Amino acid sequence: MTAPTDIIAAPSVFETVESEVRSYCRAWPVVFERASGSRLHDEDGRPFLDFFAGAGSLNYGHNNPVLKRALLDYLADDGITHGLDMSTTAKRDFLETFRATVLEPRGLPYKVMFPGPTGTNAVEAALKLARKVTGRETVVSFTNAFHGMSLGSLAVTGNAAKRAGAGVPLSHTIQMPYDHYLDGRTPDFLLFDRLLGDPGSGLDHPAAVIVETVQGEGGVNVARVAWLRRLAELCRRRDMLLIVDDIQMGCGRTGDFFSFEEAGIVPDIVTLSKSISGYGLPMALCLFRPELDVWQPGEHNGTFRGNNPAFVTATAALRAYWSDSALRDRTLGRAGRVENALLDLCGDDGRTALRARGRGLVWGLEFADGERAGAVCRRAFELGLLLETSGPNGEVVKLLPPLTATDDELDEGLGILARSVRHTAGLRAVGGRAA
Repeated sequence: MTAPTDIIAAPSVFETVESEVRSYCRAWPVVFERASGSRLHDEDGRPFLDFFAGAGSLNYGHNNPVLKRALLDYLADDGITHGLDMSTTAKRDFLETFRATVLEPRGLPYKVMFPGPTGTNAVEAALKLARKVTGRETVVSFTNAFHGMSLGSLAVTGNAAKRAGAGVPLSHTIQMPYDHYLDGRTPDFLLFDRLLGDPGSGLDHPAAVIVETVQGEGGVNVARVAWLRRLAELCRRRDMLLIVDDIQMGCGRTGDFFSFEEAGIVPDIVTLSKSISGYGLPMALCLFRPELDVWQPGEHNGTFRGNNPAFVTATAALRAYWSDSALRDRTLGRAGRVENALLDLCGDDGRTALRARGRGLVWGLEFADGERAGAVCRRAFELGLLLETSGPNGEVVKLLPPLTATDDELDEGLGILARSVRHTAGLRAVGGRAA
């Protein structure tokens, strides 16, 4: 009798045609077909609760009906889809709404620049503008920072693996310790301030400092309010521009529209992207004080900086969610719900000392190593929950649920996380299996 022949699946088109650079599809090996609210469905109809939210670009969930209706109506009326930086009705509506619902209520006089469609475009514009305004080259960033994958953004990014992909030296930057990096043993900014004041330090006078109030990719590292205030004061005193990268933590992720509002600081330059369009459509903003607007026409541009469908959904999102404080209050109120669930997990896990940290609806659960964190995310995927790891060694499980997720969905996701943590509690040091 002939032995059965093993059936080997043919390689998919993703494997044969798409580049090896693809990443998220390796962690979630299914083909997704549709999505609504807090859930995606694969082509076999299996649902997945989404605590990834497009890396924070879907704060209002998938195919939000309010935003979708505005977009469909605009397209049905043959609205402009591509407009470079021409004046359009969609752009005018966005600018007027952004000014009325975001800038004016907060007393922020920022000019708005559309630098290109992605977060790294906004960071590149911010770095270029800071250097143009000050006439200086050096920009200070922080340990474990992440600001994007283009060359300027990589230069102010801390992760060694990402920096290694640049292929050229990443220069004109210097890294300083982020909050808690030295475990509180050294007063905040002692080294930085001393270097700035010492003509023998070798540190060129920086043009700017760029910072995330919460380092998402870096491991959900949360800067204290006092630390951020001291940084803003140091920048003023030492004549450096303060850039806040709010690409992932802005648009309500930490509660307030801007993540720096809690600290009561006013950055010189702010970068926004990800959820500013509200619908997952590419869109980015670079905001800056009016006196910094020294650009010459066309001096920084890009073909897709006028994404009018994104203006439409962004306007709808601002009107629906930022005309009052309901979403902010709801997000801040649910932060405690998530924190308590994670603290319970930390107390229950006897094998490894876990640590939880976060703000609003961005939270991280830190494990001793990346192997355990990766195993938790894999088990969560098997149970129908999308999570990703972050941190320099992938040791942090990051939670980014949609801000519009229901209480039941939030509890469901936290329950799956708890089951995944318990399932991997006996993970062997070698082999990556649960005992």
